[in-house]
Amino acid sequence: MPEGDTVYRAARQLDAGLSGQVLTRSDFRIPSLATKDLSGATVTETVSRGKHLLTRFDTGVTLHTHLKMEGHWAVHPVGTRWRRPAHTARVVLRTTTTEAVGFSVVMDLVRTEKEHELVDHLGPDLLGPDWDADLALGNLQSHPDTPIGDALLEQRNLAGVGNVFKSELCFRGGVDPSTPVGVVPDLPLIVDKAKLLLEANKDRVTRITTGDRRRGNQLWVYGRRGPCARCGSRIMKADQGPPGQERPTYWCPRCQPRPAG
Repeated sequence: MPEGDTVYRAARQLDAGLSGQVLTRSDFRIPSLATKDLSGATVTETVSRGKHLLTRFDTGVTLHTHLKMEGHWAVHPVGTRWRRPAHTARVVLRTTTTEAVGFSVVMDLVRTEKEHELVDHLGPDLLGPDWDADLALGNLQSHPDTPIGDALLEQRNLAGVGNVFKSELCFRGGVDPSTPVGVVPDLPLIVDKAKLLLEANKDRVTRITTGDRRRGNQLWVYGRRGPCARCGSRIMKADQGPPGQERPTYWCPRCQPRPAG
């Protein structure tokens, strides 16, 4: 699933490519929006909120999109050949010069004054102007029995962490992902690292958490097939999360020992 840094970059692309321009065509390719037409509307801005994208128009309407697992926005000059199958396109926004195509996105149209109803449940945004480390910490601490891996993925606690950053943050914090929040030795450190890592990756396509740009060395544990880069132990992998929402989790059993007892 795309994480906060990826969504932030998508918002930047949409904002740079469409804002201030008048739509000459809109094409919504889902039944619930098939009859909607935004032609003639001017795009005012696109912003990200956690993993949500909000594209606003001067008509008082907001296009809300979420990338879910496979979603992607492509922004390019009109006439550019699409690099993804046409049948996966869910929305096309076109101006005289620019075309934006949302592939496999989930979306809806809402009145701009009501868009808060879609995102107000989210915790502070790691890449947003509302970031509040103390509030994020308090949100996490309010569920002391929840495994830290699950707590970091809960967008109501803090918005923007996905499966990759979850595993990397647990490694950086030296905690097994199954450790209950209430016994994590240094929870403020993990919150601070979350902000640091997302900020460091928001402007680059290749995600790096180790500081090493070499292929295969960019991440500490997530997706790693070889031994731990720090201690040489075998990296472990298991599904974590509530039934039906399990996500693969990676960790080093030596660098991230389970809590005693």
